[in-house]
This record gives sequence, C-alpha cells and structure tokens, in this order.
Amino acid sequence: MTAPITHQTAKPSPRLFSFFCLASYLLSMAYGSTFLLALLIGNHGGNEKDAGSVISAAMISTFIAVVFSGHLCDRLGAARSIALCGIALVIANIGFAVSANHLHLMMLFGLVLGVGWGVFYTLGPIIVAMIVEPTQRARYFALLSGSMMSGIGSAPLLGRLATQSGLPVSSAFFMSALASVVGVMLFWHLAGDLNRLPDRSGTVASKLSLTGAVAVLRSKAVFAIVMVGLGGAIFGGLSSFQTRYAHDHSLDYSLFFIGFMSAAIAGRMLVAGIVVRRDPYVMACLLSGLIVVSMLMFQYVVASSLGYLLAAIVLGVGYGLTYSVINGLAANEAPAGKTTQSLLLFSLAYFIGVFGFPLLAGKVIVESGMSVMLTILLGVAVVNWLITVGRLVWRRNAVSARPLEG
Repeated sequence: MTAPITHQTAKPSPRLFSFFCLASYLLSMAYGSTFLLALLIGNHGGNEKDAGSVISAAMISTFIAVVFSGHLCDRLGAARSIALCGIALVIANIGFAVSANHLHLMMLFGLVLGVGWGVFYTLGPIIVAMIVEPTQRARYFALLSGSMMSGIGSAPLLGRLATQSGLPVSSAFFMSALASVVGVMLFWHLAGDLNRLPDRSGTVASKLSLTGAVAVLRSKAVFAIVMVGLGGAIFGGLSSFQTRYAHDHSLDYSLFFIGFMSAAIAGRMLVAGIVVRRDPYVMACLLSGLIVVSMLMFQYVVASSLGYLLAAIVLGVGYGLTYSVINGLAANEAPAGKTTQSLLLFSLAYFIGVFGFPLLAGKVIVESGMSVMLTILLGVAVVNWLITVGRLVWRRNAVSARPLEG
C-alpha cells in the first residue's frame, strides 16, 4: 500500500535534472517528426486526410498507455517504464520512414507511437511531482516542458535541413529514431539515481482509478484539464498541417517551427520562473489571450515571412507559458492525495486534443480548405480564453460575497 505524499522531498541535483531534460529532449523528437507526416504522405500520393488518420490512430493507444502507465510505473519505476516504452517511439519512426505509401501500415505505426509517447508524456511530469516539493513544481515543470518542446520542434527542422541537402523527408524520421535510442538509454541509466532520491516511496498512487478521476473532475483542477485539451487541439491542428499552410502561402514551414520553438523554449526557460510566481488565474487569462491573437494573425494577417514568424512567436509565448501555468494548477488544485491522478487526466486531455483534432482537421482541409480549419481553431482558442475570464470573474464575485456572509 502506497503511503501519502510528503512535502519534504529534496530537489534533484542540477546534473541529474539536466540529464533528465536531455533524455526528454531526445525522446520528444520522435513525436515532433509526426509534423512531417503530411509532407511525407503527400510525397507518396496521399493528402491531409490520410495524415490526420495516421496521427489520430495514436489517440487509441495513447488512452491505453495513460490508463496503464501508472500500473507499469508501480512495477518498474517511472524512468524504466519510459525507457521500455520509448522503444515504441523508435519502432514507430522507422516504420513511418519505410511505409509511407501504405496507409494501413502507417496507421499501425501510429498506434505504436501512441504507446511510447503516452507513457513518456504521462510519467515525465509525474517524476517531477515525485522528486520536487510542491512550491518548486511549476518551475521544474517549465524546465521539463521546455526540453520536450525543444525536441518536438527540432524534428521538423531536421526534415527541412534534409530536403535542403537533397535527402528525402524520411531521413528525418530515421534521425529521430536514432535520437530516441539515445534517450531510451539515458532514461534507463537515470532510473537508479532517481530511485535513490529521498521520499520517492512516499508518493501517492500513480494508477488511474475511477474514484480518483471523479474526485479530480469535481475539483478546481478540472479547468486546467479542459484547457490543456483545447490547447492541445490548437497545437496539434496547427503543427500537423503547417507544411500545407506554408505551401498555400508560399512560405517556408521551418519559419513556423523556428519562431514557435524559440519563443516557447525561451518563455519556459527564462520567463516561466517569473510567471509562475504571479497570480496563475491572471497569467492564464493573459497568456491564453495571446493564443487568440496568434490565431487571428494566422487567419488574417500573415502575408510575408516576417508576419509568419511573428505569428509563430506570439503562439509560442502564449501556448508555451499557458501550458506551464495550467500544468502547475492541475497539480496544485487537485484534491489532497490526488496529484498524480490529476496529472494523468491532464495528460489524457492533452492527447485527446493533440491526437484527436488532426483527424477532424485533415478532413476539413481536404473538403473545405485551410481557412475553414483555422476558423475552427480560432473558435477553440476563444473558448479556451473565456474559461480563464470566467474563473477570474467567479473568484472576484466569491471574494466580494465573503464579507457579506460573515
């Protein structure tokens, strides 16, 4: 039986956490390569609808991975679970590279990808929650997510570098697979050091249970969980079909990933430490507002490389920092003893958005065009922002009513 969590967990050493972030960066490249699927499949006679089907296939296996990741973690430990399932990321990227003209095989490898990415994305933040005291979690979440975003953004840039060098797009998938092999080895090696950290055995149960899920969904943490799902839809929809957007506007898609990745990483690494010390409700409102602004720019303003780069930067700042804020809220607003349950649901909601929305987006692009898809994403961004506005209004009214109740 797992003991309750304590709040005396020592911070990890800078060296240990640096290697943890490096391993996360390398594994994240395997997911970032999926943003090249539309280009890869298009080169073999497919379209965005096919690419969306492949990406969304991962959603099914991701659900299973999220549900059972806690059970695997309890048996093997979080780091070794990530290392073991990280092999699936290697297999998936090699599979994408060699089967681009076989849609059903591509969907099968999409399922394989979901297993690896689901376990890694779910257990990574849980490792942070296990080894870092609650008051420091938001900062370490930001460092982890910045490392992951770096890896995600690096893979499409590898694809652009490959094509400019005369290599096929598939070479980027092979390079991402190689990076993932190194990431798997690092996580396996780190497991021993992570196991020796104080109070690791005092963490709450990491298995997702019905009673735990209901308790979290009845708490304030539900707002952060809904927001990460909406944000995942925006991120997945834009990134998965950015090669098509750039083609339609005669732009270089690498500008999007350079601008987005640079802004998201700089924000999470340099500014997140300041942002997370501010009022999280206010920060979430301001930053999600930037996402709305970026969607308006993509839809109505982008007409040049500079405008394209600026829109990507605004999205990177807004999405990157909003994610750090709501990740902290999901952990800290969860009911007592339900932190990892909340983080599991947080990951599950993200996967619904990031893997589920491309299925719809691909169909919309093929049948109605990119502009209609961007309009849908703008609506999602507005709903996301209105949640934060509603929370601020509710809190102000609650504070105003408190003296009257006394």
